[in-house]
Amino acid sequence: MAGEEISYKDSITAAKDSLYRFPLIKVRGIPLMCHIADNWDSIWAFCPDPSDILIATYPKAGTTWVQEIVDLLLHNGDAEVARRAPTLERNPFLEMYSPPPIPSGLSLLKRMEPPRVIKTHLAFQLVPEGFWEKKCKAIYVARNAKDNLVSYYHFDQMNQTQPEPGPWEGYIHKFMNGELSWGSWYDHVKEYWKEREKRNILYLFYEDMKEDPRREVERIMRYLDLSLNDDVISRIVELTSFNTMKDNPMANYSCIPKVVFDQSISPFMRKGVVGDWTNYFSPEQNELFDEDYKQQMEDVNIPFRTNI
Repeated sequence: MAGEEISYKDSITAAKDSLYRFPLIKVRGIPLMCHIADNWDSIWAFCPDPSDILIATYPKAGTTWVQEIVDLLLHNGDAEVARRAPTLERNPFLEMYSPPPIPSGLSLLKRMEPPRVIKTHLAFQLVPEGFWEKKCKAIYVARNAKDNLVSYYHFDQMNQTQPEPGPWEGYIHKFMNGELSWGSWYDHVKEYWKEREKRNILYLFYEDMKEDPRREVERIMRYLDLSLNDDVISRIVELTSFNTMKDNPMANYSCIPKVVFDQSISPFMRKGVVGDWTNYFSPEQNELFDEDYKQQMEDVNIPFRTNI
């Protein structure tokens, strides 16, 4: 951003009196926070450049991780360049609207020259059609339902603009019923999976990234038509490790004031592991969830893993 423009952090601080836990409004059947729904026409009308790169995920599925990997790949592993601004400014959040004077994703995008790396949590059918018409590269990251649920639960506790999560016992049912912001996890992962070949979407799994981060970084590199040497790849793997990113103020969302992200409740980057769900699901909850999962996923065969 230009020096005279108000910073994202200052904008949020200035607008703190107008921030609250926003209610959800359905857009084409999918619940979105009211300020996104209220500005839907502008979001849907967004026209990307063919060189733009879309990173799409269900919330808390590894979004920031892949954003950092892509940014470093595009800048030859230069850590200083990757620290030029917080993630949310380097990779605008397409659909995010908040009360003025907080800049929206679209306002940030208007200030940037293509190619741009753009983040979204939108379900496939809500992604502006220009991304597919212009054959933009798109990377989708999926995380197993149980770990995704646990991570989203902690996020909804600390994010003071998301609807009140309520108790864990009820949150599980909200997740299974698709009543959270950005809708059903099941529909989200399935629609991108079904469209991945037709739309040339690179479909990644969080668990694969944890199992062999170098392999997945190289997959992303090839998809982006890049060729970096082994030393650069090694550096990117290290710079995007969970512990390194957790301590990186340009990646850990510490720039967001406590009035929005209260990280004393739960850090934005909490654990970054596979299998944490076992610490939260009771045997009865696990049985109920597995039965519902089987029904909701019976029409696809997506190779999710709940442990590695």
